[in-house]
Amino acid sequence: MAVGWMTLFVMGVDLFVVSPLLPFISEAYDVSSAKTGWMVSVFAITYAFAAPFFGWLSDKKGRRVLITIGLLMFAVSNVLTAIAPSFFCLLVSRVVAGLSVAMITPLIYAIIGEIAPSNRRGTWISIVISGHLNALWAGAPLGTLLEYYLGWRSVFIVLAGCGAILAIVNYIAWRNLPKAETTRKLLGGNLVRILGSVSVITLWAIAMYALYVYLGAALYSENGFTTAEIAYAVTFYGVGAVFGSLIGGRLSDRFGERKISIAFLLCLPFPLVGIGFLFSTDYLIYFLLFIWSLLGYIGYAAYQARLSAEYPRERGVVMAWNITALYGGISLGSLVGGTIITYWGYATIPYVCSLIAVICFWMSCQKGSH
Repeated sequence: MAVGWMTLFVMGVDLFVVSPLLPFISEAYDVSSAKTGWMVSVFAITYAFAAPFFGWLSDKKGRRVLITIGLLMFAVSNVLTAIAPSFFCLLVSRVVAGLSVAMITPLIYAIIGEIAPSNRRGTWISIVISGHLNALWAGAPLGTLLEYYLGWRSVFIVLAGCGAILAIVNYIAWRNLPKAETTRKLLGGNLVRILGSVSVITLWAIAMYALYVYLGAALYSENGFTTAEIAYAVTFYGVGAVFGSLIGGRLSDRFGERKISIAFLLCLPFPLVGIGFLFSTDYLIYFLLFIWSLLGYIGYAAYQARLSAEYPRERGVVMAWNITALYGGISLGSLVGGTIITYWGYATIPYVCSLIAVICFWMSCQKGSH
């Protein structure tokens, strides 16, 4: 669990650290901020599209070697990012980084699902998920601190070093993995069932991120929040997400992954409606954001454990498609939120998200396993 947690934490830092560095990268290559944002886009798109292939490959060939290769590629890609002579080369390095992370993250989830005791699977997966979630709030400050003292390129050199060390650690840690069962062909409707199952995560991500992506702008526009107050709001959300993930795993182990995922996805629309009604309040919004992310991530962690339990022979494929579904949902959530703001304003977003959460709950009640 410690190896999985640290690996996902570093992968998360690599994703979340770019945002605060964009102004410095923009200045270094003399490109606009909008163009610099392509660093995040090409990484996420590559990651989302490549993950299913590597998940399928790991189910057939094993996970240990793929993860090790992925971490070595991760180290190389971050060195290339640090020394890129042009902005085009910088983007290419982020494509390589996206490929490397696609070889690592879903495979870590799959491994934890395989080696965890059946009565502790939810807890183990939730702890590993918390590594990625902790990067959400820790990645940006760490990157900003390094940039202040050593420049933005140093951030990627440090990440490269972490990747190289983790390649060795992961290769040693997973040397006694059990032999995977032969994966059945993903034909005859099985792939359709998998896509139906992971579509719940797409809807969940839309319900969460259509609001979260624009949360800072909405708090500034509607409530007149200062930068510090917006930071507090995001922190309350982040803390709720971490606690939600950990609690979701424990509840899943005690009461069952299916029951907990359905129960808490049923709860998700209610705090969103509350946020819609009380968004213009000052300090109450902090509490509502905490409850929203807490309930949301309890449901998310439970559903991850549920996927791992319901698809024991295709864990690599399912966890990889799950990653694609998550990033697809985040992208769609951003699009949905932007469209709502354009036509109806910030105040409408929580209500639309609550409706999407209802559909997410309904989908989670369907039996997608085999």
